[in-house]
Amino acid sequence: MNDPVILTCAITGNLTTPEQTPHLPITPLQIATAAIEAADAGAAVAHIHVRHPETGMPSMEIAHYCETVDRIRDARPDLIINLTTGPGGRFVPSQDEPRVAAAGTTLLPPEARVEHIALLRPDICTLDLNTMNSGAAVVINTPGNVRRMAAVIREAGVKPEIELFDSGDIALLHDLVRDGTLDPAPLCSIVTGVRYGFQPGAATTLYAAGLLPAGSPWAGFGIGRAAFPMVAQSVLAGGHARIGLEDTVYLDRGVLAPSNAALVVKARRIVEDMGSHLADCATARRLLGLDGNRANAVVTAISNKKPQG
Repeated sequence: MNDPVILTCAITGNLTTPEQTPHLPITPLQIATAAIEAADAGAAVAHIHVRHPETGMPSMEIAHYCETVDRIRDARPDLIINLTTGPGGRFVPSQDEPRVAAAGTTLLPPEARVEHIALLRPDICTLDLNTMNSGAAVVINTPGNVRRMAAVIREAGVKPEIELFDSGDIALLHDLVRDGTLDPAPLCSIVTGVRYGFQPGAATTLYAAGLLPAGSPWAGFGIGRAAFPMVAQSVLAGGHARIGLEDTVYLDRGVLAPSNAALVVKARRIVEDMGSHLADCATARRLLGLDGNRANAVVTAISNKKPQG
């Protein structure tokens, strides 16, 4: 097992809805506050999506990212910020004309999906390698588009966290390492519990982890009822861990989690009961090869670039 374990808290996500839980953070203030509370409870990394404050729907607006990141950096500059780049990759075909995009399509050019990364320069950002069915939509991440996103991420000096949903994604990962798009031992996340991807369990975790490039730090996590079992599975298999309202709204069977921090407390207990412990932010930065002074340095640098209004 890893000792210590880096715990990421996925604060709000893209698919969890306010109808599922009244405790979902929506506004930049709520998201930032939830990230800070999760850090106080033991999380070293906050994985951030943003929402439209008025509707609670997923957002890609730069202003929402800027306010959220600024609030976190002002309060906890040591906390590792991990921004999503997943939005902007969904295509919903029209039932009558499959070549026509229907409502719910969010497809954007690759550079638009990482615009906030170039501006805000977080410590980490996700880079999804999956092209897969997702409800009525298809998530599209072609190799060419992934390479274009990766180029922007590298230019910004940000560490990509590679999101892997099935074994074919890991085959693409190896191609991206071979051609120099990604570093030889990239940070990886093994996503389980998504309906048409990796299914949770010990066999899946060990199989997927065994396919990763040698030396890659990784975490396995689960969606829905798999969330807490996968904390244990990942740690036992030598990985790190993730939890948060993006992944599950329940603290226990039928019991809504009152906050992200409550989920972190339970995950921490699982890790400690297995004989390991959580890495603090400074230790996690060292383990991931992140610059401990970077967060403070970029606060001033971005202040003059924020969109007005």
